[in-house]
Amino acid sequence: MTLHAVPTPINPAPRSGAAGERTDPLPDPTPLLRNLTQGVLEVIAGMRPIEHLARWVSEEAFRTLVIRSNLAARARSARGVRATTSPLVVTTVRCTWPADNAVEATVIVAGRARTRAVAIRLDEFRGRWRASSIALL
Repeated sequence: MTLHAVPTPINPAPRSGAAGERTDPLPDPTPLLRNLTQGVLEVIAGMRPIEHLARWVSEEAFRTLVIRSNLAARARSARGVRATTSPLVVTTVRCTWPADNAVEATVIVAGRARTRAVAIRLDEFRGRWRASSIALL
């Protein structure tokens, strides 16, 4: 008899609901991390309104992004540079699971001019993922 290793899903354990009932596991966070990273970089570059990300980030993370995008807009204005962005390619997404309902990830993004890293923490919020912290490195 031969035993084969079966790959385990990213988040296999079902979560407990408020009254102890079982709920479905949270979805794979990788697509959200890729899209959220691209959205954050587009907001900082002035190519996307910050409101597009409001559903996917906590209030604190939203405020941080507003400050960062305002500073970037002032810097572009002072230099006389228009808001543009180069094509972005997400090259790497690395996730760690400090808890069943939390993901900490580093996303590497390559652009025409430079490569950037974005650190994101996702927490469960009403049965879905929501970013509680975003740091553009």
